[in-house]
Amino acid sequence: MGKALTRASFWSQLGDRYSLQGIFNASMPLLAVVASFIAGAIVIQLVGVNPIVAYQALLEGAFGNLGQITTSIIRSIPLMLAGLAITLSFRGGVFNIGAEGQLYMAAIFATWVGTNLLGLPAIIHLPLAIIASLLGGLLWGAIPGYLKATRGFNEVIVTILMNYIAIWLASYAVHGPLKEPGWNPQSALVAESARLPIIFPGTRLHAGILLALLCAVFVYIVLWRTTLGYQIRMVGANASAAQYAGINVAKTMVITMGLSGALAGLAGGGELLGVQYRLLDGFSPGYGYDAIAVALLGRLHPFGTLLAALFFGALRTGANAMQTAVQLPVVVVYIIQALAVLFMIAGTAIQFAPRILERKEIARAGDIAEPVLE
Repeated sequence: MGKALTRASFWSQLGDRYSLQGIFNASMPLLAVVASFIAGAIVIQLVGVNPIVAYQALLEGAFGNLGQITTSIIRSIPLMLAGLAITLSFRGGVFNIGAEGQLYMAAIFATWVGTNLLGLPAIIHLPLAIIASLLGGLLWGAIPGYLKATRGFNEVIVTILMNYIAIWLASYAVHGPLKEPGWNPQSALVAESARLPIIFPGTRLHAGILLALLCAVFVYIVLWRTTLGYQIRMVGANASAAQYAGINVAKTMVITMGLSGALAGLAGGGELLGVQYRLLDGFSPGYGYDAIAVALLGRLHPFGTLLAALFFGALRTGANAMQTAVQLPVVVVYIIQALAVLFMIAGTAIQFAPRILERKEIARAGDIAEPVLE
């Protein structure tokens, strides 16, 4: 009779224990953030600054008034879009470390459209610029996906190398073909008809936030409501099993990387058309790399990624105020970000506890039940 202890009956007997585990897992990102602030407070105290005063300055800098709130959101937009790109690729088992390069390629494409196709009405020019950025990212993402799927190249190495190529291509562009007249290595301003509109008068909050929200919904629907999403997740879970089930693994990998690159491209296009309006040397402060941490903190879920990006954006905005108020280096903010991700990763290990416990309990029940069966 003891052998009749199935997984379902096990869960019913220990339901309370696992419901608590479920709550813990769901709240893990919040717990990781809280733990990172506590650990950060210890670091701040060690350098001789009152952590309460420092955190007050940080919060006031990020949320003190409407302008600071919108600035926090603006800084989180490229992290949202690039984080969604990382989320999608990681779900498909492809490690896209090249969001930074895809972002740069998108910015080059969008700059060319924004500075050369003049005279177009905004209703045509802006969509063209956005599509150009999307295509730039898609192209730069699909290449390593194709090389991995057909030639077995390591996508991590390829995407990292392609980051350097894209960054230096952008540098060449602002020193050469896209350079505006004058000494400064920068492109001309994109036409106003190609710029993302301000959606909150009196602030700089642009329509890129709407683009990011739409992309989050898009990624969620694709991953969990479509056949393609099922194939992507199955390839990510076990490529061999997916192949055995009849899924074209190579094609799915290329599509996954292409979509991921397109999302990263929108991050670059949004930053160019909504904030900077021109291509510069060092256009991105590392949004593509930070997006990896954002996606991990968001537990590789589209809506979790949005919240994690807002957290990072608020920290970046508040960091300057904290530095001014208590002369604390901005690097402390980066330490808090890193700690949040570390605590998040450490927390995921705890999630394995229920499954391990389940197996042990079932095995023990089976051992006890043997005499009964005899």
